[in-house]
Amino acid sequence: MRFAAPLSGIMVLLALGGLLQFAIQMDFISVYVLPLPSDILASLPRLVAEEGVLGRFATTAGETLAAGLLALLVGLPMGLLLHRSLRMRAAFEPWVAALAAAPLILAYPLFLVLFGRSPATIVVIGFISALPPVVLKTIEGFAATRRVLLNVGRSLRLTPGQEFRKILFPAAIPQIFVGLRLALVFGLINVVGVEFLINLGGLGQLINDLAERYDLPGTWGGILCVVLVSIAFFTVLDGCERWLRRRA
Repeated sequence: MRFAAPLSGIMVLLALGGLLQFAIQMDFISVYVLPLPSDILASLPRLVAEEGVLGRFATTAGETLAAGLLALLVGLPMGLLLHRSLRMRAAFEPWVAALAAAPLILAYPLFLVLFGRSPATIVVIGFISALPPVVLKTIEGFAATRRVLLNVGRSLRLTPGQEFRKILFPAAIPQIFVGLRLALVFGLINVVGVEFLINLGGLGQLINDLAERYDLPGTWGGILCVVLVSIAFFTVLDGCERWLRRRA
């Protein structure tokens, strides 16, 4: 039963791939727009051997992880602070939500001036884009804690630290991890986008290079690698959430 859901997802993806293969072979979809799924899969060994895709995969994953960890370290305390202060929450929560909708990637020239053409630019843009969902979901998680649990904690005369460790944080874990998943998605999108725009390392640069060479199977293979980065993060987060919920 544990592997039923992943296997179902894989089967659906294989079925969709088969339908696309058939549609392209029958010229319902132009091969100049979308290459055959079999050609995309066949390009992966070439990307590993000739384009160093494993190193680029590690670069993009590392930059996204750094952005996500920064978002967690800043966003969790910020969310707790806004939860505890209704006045600050009313003042700043709308601005945090607005930041989530801002197309920060368009401001990359400013970050290039501040941090230079370096991985720091990529990580900072990824961090800022990943921060709002962590803050907003942290607020939501703490606010959704059942009042009866807090009343029991007060009746037992728990200190604020004990109340946080034993009641607030365990109750907020599901929403915090929802925020982390969204943060990593937003961060990954911006990391790959900036790598593509400034042509600096990672999968974004690889996709840019392959697109300029009009290597469509390789380009879609690079995009598939970005999807695999996201899947890897989601798998690790699921394991971390289960572990934390058992410990809490």
